[in-house]
Amino acid sequence: MIAKPSTNFNTSQYASIPKLSQMGTLYYGDNLEVLRKHIKTESVDLIYLDPPFNSNVNYNVIFKTNGRNDSPSQIQAFEDTWTWGDESEMVYAQILGIGDRISDVIRGLREAIGENDMMAYVTMMAIRLIELHRVLKKTGSLYLHCDPTASHYLKVILDAIFNPENFRTEIIWKRTSAHSDTKQGRKQYGRIHDTILFYSKSTNNTWNPMYTPYDESYVNTFYKHVESETGRRYQLTAIDGPGGASKGNPRYEVMGVTRYWRYSKKRMNELIQQGKIIQTKPGNVPREKKYLDEMPGIPLQDIWIDIKPISSQAKERLGYPTQKPIVLLERIILASSNEGDVILDPFCGCGTATHASQKLNRKWIGIDVTHLAIGLIEYRMKQAFGTHPVVKGVPTSFESAENLAERDKFQFEAWAVTRIDGIMPNQKKGKDRGIDGRGYIPIGNDVKGNPKHAKVIVSVKGGQRLTPAMVRDLKGTVTRENAEFGIFICIKEPTAEMRKEASTGGIFETPLGTKHPKIQIFTIKDYFDGRHPDLPQISNMFRSPDVETMQNKSKQLTLNPI
Repeated sequence: MIAKPSTNFNTSQYASIPKLSQMGTLYYGDNLEVLRKHIKTESVDLIYLDPPFNSNVNYNVIFKTNGRNDSPSQIQAFEDTWTWGDESEMVYAQILGIGDRISDVIRGLREAIGENDMMAYVTMMAIRLIELHRVLKKTGSLYLHCDPTASHYLKVILDAIFNPENFRTEIIWKRTSAHSDTKQGRKQYGRIHDTILFYSKSTNNTWNPMYTPYDESYVNTFYKHVESETGRRYQLTAIDGPGGASKGNPRYEVMGVTRYWRYSKKRMNELIQQGKIIQTKPGNVPREKKYLDEMPGIPLQDIWIDIKPISSQAKERLGYPTQKPIVLLERIILASSNEGDVILDPFCGCGTATHASQKLNRKWIGIDVTHLAIGLIEYRMKQAFGTHPVVKGVPTSFESAENLAERDKFQFEAWAVTRIDGIMPNQKKGKDRGIDGRGYIPIGNDVKGNPKHAKVIVSVKGGQRLTPAMVRDLKGTVTRENAEFGIFICIKEPTAEMRKEASTGGIFETPLGTKHPKIQIFTIKDYFDGRHPDLPQISNMFRSPDVETMQNKSKQLTLNPI
């Protein structure tokens, strides 16, 4: 393995790393298509993926054929799941055509478990893992994050693609302290862990040993001596040479004691000069001082209990039930890559892996099939690092935005909403009550110095015939929702009557004295011309206590996972 100096897991020491001047690249689209068309063979150093699947399908994002001519991986309702159908059958045939071990495994699994949701999931994952293996360098590694629902099937698939000898570790991450799975008569133990399957492409994979701090009981037991001059803790360890002459250990006298020693006479004298070799009393066998502050810590094991899940009050929390802590991704990235390496997350969701990669001075590629994810990561990176990533596959012109609106109404709405910093799309399609997006923007402090936020409601109309009634409806929604602002986004140019209707919505004045129209019309042409809605200056929204409180009060604002 390619080893680097051992690393104690304390990411604060990386705060001084010069950050890459250039952001990574985000791709919007089906990751299978992006991998095949845009990612070169053996160009990636590390892959982390957290694909959407869980036994609780009510909050999962999945891909499902919808009967139209657009991508079969188009995002669908969160209450759906992977299902066996024409797309699964087609992918299954592709895998059989590859031959080799993976074809035999997929055929055997279908015979064993039948044509069901799990088989559809395994098939769709297998074709993507084949491509991920292709783009991985020979020194590269892959970490697949999943839960026990499908981990055993995925391990069989990974063994077939990567070869069993390249399986490195099954990591168990304790993601919560307690969980009740006994409701409604269910008879089982609480589920409190995730599985992370760690594979490499070869035995020559990049590896930086990681260590965790010693716990207090260990320190008190083994480092019980304290140096009076410095206050440094230390332990005394044996220095006699095990095996004696048969192991090549030299024999000589040290402090009146003649034995076989593990050090040469020259090295022993150096340690004595440094005060590292001591004799507790005359006649005792000399021993070596090992200082606690010189030890790297405990080598990292395969059960991770020291990284806590994201709490409801955590600053990094974005509202996604499956969001992973950034320190989890930092650990993986530090262990299996070096500065300047390329990190790929093909299911990048809310962008934790991409954020950690940029923070640790790695190049990165993220792929996701929703504009919600792309817009969120754009904003997250801008807030964290001051610049937007390169985004490919999203509308880059008025014409391409029109095309998206024609192909997929919901994806267009999500893309349009995320053009306004801090605003997130509504995920409850069919029950949006006139709301396509919403968010809270900071507007200053109240008289007591507490931060205040204004609620923004967004309505999107893509290609429909526009009427003043649509603006009146938005005004009514703003009143009903007790919001400060309403933004009407449209592709077509609004009529004079619509603008007149918007002008009657009134003016909102912030605590800082700035004034802004309460109802505003924002066109897609405005966006491509570099214009923005007239809203108070937006600062960092990840994560204000007021926003957190308001999210708890309004369950509709809590985002579904991606």
